[in-house]
Amino acid sequence: MLRYESVGMRYADGTTALNSVSLQVPRGQFCVILGASGAGKSTLLRMANGLTAPTQGQVWVDGTQVEPATLRTVRPRIGMVHQQFNLVSRATVATNILSGALPALPAWRAYLLRFPAGLRERACQLAREVGLQPEHLRRRVSDLSGGQQQRVGIARAFMLAPALLLADEPVASLDPRISRDILTLLRDQARERGATVLCSLHQVDLAREFADRIVALRQGSMVFDGPASAFDEATAKALYQAGDPAAPREAGSSIAELPGDGRRLAAQAQPALLSLGGAR
Repeated sequence: MLRYESVGMRYADGTTALNSVSLQVPRGQFCVILGASGAGKSTLLRMANGLTAPTQGQVWVDGTQVEPATLRTVRPRIGMVHQQFNLVSRATVATNILSGALPALPAWRAYLLRFPAGLRERACQLAREVGLQPEHLRRRVSDLSGGQQQRVGIARAFMLAPALLLADEPVASLDPRISRDILTLLRDQARERGATVLCSLHQVDLAREFADRIVALRQGSMVFDGPASAFDEATAKALYQAGDPAAPREAGSSIAELPGDGRRLAAQAQPALLSLGGAR
């Protein structure tokens, strides 16, 4: 469904955001990207819908390479849920949900916000499915709580029934109880539709609870790829506390190869790192 082939991102000032990451996410999988701030999680997600172009390698969505010439074809198949919700605060809930269908509308309809009846009905249905009440539809988004706003964001993301959903730190701004509610909603909505989810998180406990698979990034390199059950406390400690990654590392290498404290910490982990073999 989603395939990254040796993707890298190097900025003009020499900063490397991603270092030759290869990853394949099959249809229907809930894959969580873990890593500290600056690890490259958002960059990886943004490459999937063409918001960031790799300086090395290729990205493929459902058999189509993501590049400028294919964006109009690829983007309607991808939904996105944002950390800061990215809603129009002065617009109504209904308008924000309907905006998820804009990529599929003719330019004149998009400009005038003239949505066909079928899309309006779908927006109402999605609002119900994410736990919003009919009276919410006419309210301004600015009048909603953070959890309610993220529900609007999820409904918007599913307007075009995407095959792939990207979620960039979707619960970073929410308290723990609401975070679980939102991730449960995201997982259930995706499963109901057979959608693939690529979700970046900071919270290890939530990743273990909701992910089918965890991929961990550190300083732009992939250092873990395996089932959520294999990402134990020692592996988490190695990921977040180890020293700088040895660069470059061969594909299939692990965090256990890192120098200094990283080697010592990783030695406590189960042999889950890359060699566990999530889909590649």
